[in-house]
Amino acid sequence: MSRLAEISALVLDPLRGRSDAECERGPAGKWTPAQIVEHLAIGLVGSAQKFEERRDRPPMARRRRSLVQWAGGLVILGLGWYPQGIRAPEGTVPMPGISRAAAESHFRDGIGRWEALERELLPRRPGDLFLKHPRLGDLNLSEWIRFHQMHARHHAPQIRERLGG
Repeated sequence: MSRLAEISALVLDPLRGRSDAECERGPAGKWTPAQIVEHLAIGLVGSAQKFEERRDRPPMARRRRSLVQWAGGLVILGLGWYPQGIRAPEGTVPMPGISRAAAESHFRDGIGRWEALERELLPRRPGDLFLKHPRLGDLNLSEWIRFHQMHARHHAPQIRERLGG
């Protein structure tokens, strides 16, 4: 299974057979399953859009990472462990009341854009095109896909828990 297919399965499979009401309800002060899907979609679409805009730029070099960024990359991208309790960066917080349909559509759009980038751009620009992650520093295309995979793995248990299974 590709990393993008895994992301899609982790996030959308638990929603199958569930009502809109189940997906749009959550504990007080916590995101609903639909909001979690939207949060992941915001990250997928936003990062894909930036890479699409940069696709024809000349080769780039990774900027030096701070010790915190380097350690975060090692933990999340290398070890595959996503720490608990990290607040979502501004701009990735989902709107209250997002519908399941809107969140799923936005998420599928993000996955589709990343599939196109993986197919078209990754073979041509595997290590000379970067986009800054707010906490991990500059990441290339493959590293961003790995980040999205780890991010989905982090949120998948929350989706299942809020759906009761």
